[in-house]
Amino acid sequence: MLKLYGFSKVNQGAHGKTRDLRVLWALEEMQLPFEIVGLDHPAKDLNSDAYRRLSPFEQIPAIDDDGVVLTESGAILVYLARKTGKLMPKDLTGEAQVTRWCFAALNSLELPLMSLNMIDWVEQDGGCAKYRAFVRHWAEMRLPQLDRWLQGREWVATESFTVADILMAHVLSGIQDDALLAPHAQVKAYRDKCFARPAWKRVMADYQARVEAA
Repeated sequence: MLKLYGFSKVNQGAHGKTRDLRVLWALEEMQLPFEIVGLDHPAKDLNSDAYRRLSPFEQIPAIDDDGVVLTESGAILVYLARKTGKLMPKDLTGEAQVTRWCFAALNSLELPLMSLNMIDWVEQDGGCAKYRAFVRHWAEMRLPQLDRWLQGREWVATESFTVADILMAHVLSGIQDDALLAPHAQVKAYRDKCFARPAWKRVMADYQARVEAA
């Protein structure tokens, strides 16, 4: 059976935002049986030799699917979609569009949004004000571009919900400043529609009950 290595305990600031949620969401949408292996982040479970053999960068998530070991949430979602034939078109053109938007979520969107959050986490004295302004401008450039793309579209890559939507929605959930998202009605409606899916609600309820915040 497929094993998913996810959190059993994580720092308070990351609780409910971790990237194993992307894989959990996909597995729930696909109704694919799996076993979860919970790791205690504050107790340094990710830094063990055993886990390092699975995840070279000592990160979550990782999967072991009967000997197929993968890390990186985007790679895992694409693999699962191709394995199950779900959340991914079966034709090459459709698959290419989903792959395109998986990369877009993790590169064009997540990079500036995560960078902005990281600056705010570590800088309390405003010492990076110039750099923060640059990164915020970067994020402010990407969001209207995505907003234009979503005009008249239900989902980001194809006419059906795919793994690209899981990645894009989860990346958008990292926006901590409401003012950054407020001008972009299409993006906000899209994000909210993704998170209204029953599979996500089930995953999040289970996560909140199972994963301890340190």
